[in-house]
Amino acid sequence: MAEEGRLAGMRALVTGSGTGIGRGIALAYAAAGARVALHYAHSAEGAESAVEQITSTGGEAQAFQADLRDLEALNEMTARAMDYLDGIDILVNNAGITMNKPFLDVTPDQFDTLFGVNIRGMYFTTQAVAPAMVAQGSGAIINLSSVHASTGMTEHTIYAATKSAIVGFTRVLALELGPKGIRVNAIAPGWILVENHLKVLGDDIDTEALGKDLPAGFVGAPEDIGHLATYLACDESRYLLGQTIIIDGGQTSIMPLSGDFREPRTEQWGQGYVDGL
Repeated sequence: MAEEGRLAGMRALVTGSGTGIGRGIALAYAAAGARVALHYAHSAEGAESAVEQITSTGGEAQAFQADLRDLEALNEMTARAMDYLDGIDILVNNAGITMNKPFLDVTPDQFDTLFGVNIRGMYFTTQAVAPAMVAQGSGAIINLSSVHASTGMTEHTIYAATKSAIVGFTRVLALELGPKGIRVNAIAPGWILVENHLKVLGDDIDTEALGKDLPAGFVGAPEDIGHLATYLACDESRYLLGQTIIIDGGQTSIMPLSGDFREPRTEQWGQGYVDGL
């Protein structure tokens, strides 16, 4: 089904939408007809350019800044965003930060920073917005987790812990808010190529070659997450609650130590037994 008009008349707040996945979701929502409030912490240029892109095609959007570790700033931002939108129908908790560091070298400040943004910020942004959804008897909340919640990668103990916590938070919140007409689900992306990857890996990275290591044959883009987030925000997903949907190009489907998924298997397991039955 074409996405145009799927979210017509709906009002959405997308956190962390100055870059990457959040920006992609905000643009997808606007393309589907929603009015969008774009939150950002540091990426003012990206958020404002997204607003310009949306408004230049007749959409409605505005950017709002806040450090989600600061509860006063968080509450002020959500209030201003909902005032601009005149209510709220969709909340996307996308804001998050990552860091890789060996477990034994992680400092308490680094731990608190990641949990402060990825979990505490998400928790209290939702708490600030949910009463308006409860009052109107409807709403959709979408939390961004990661494949790090279900697979392991060294030096990501804090990040993986926050993304695992989001899965549990989503499941329980869906039980509490579902009877009030609010659907809560999560998205767990695999590798999605965003600006921060290019800063680390370089602009000349061969993404086509990297994509060959995925069953899908390519590395995902923010708009891929935007399409799924649009589905989770509209009534077509009305029977979906408390779930975390993995979208990773088949990344987590590959069994470890099983060899190259592109090559035929040389071992024959049980064929003689099966053929003899």
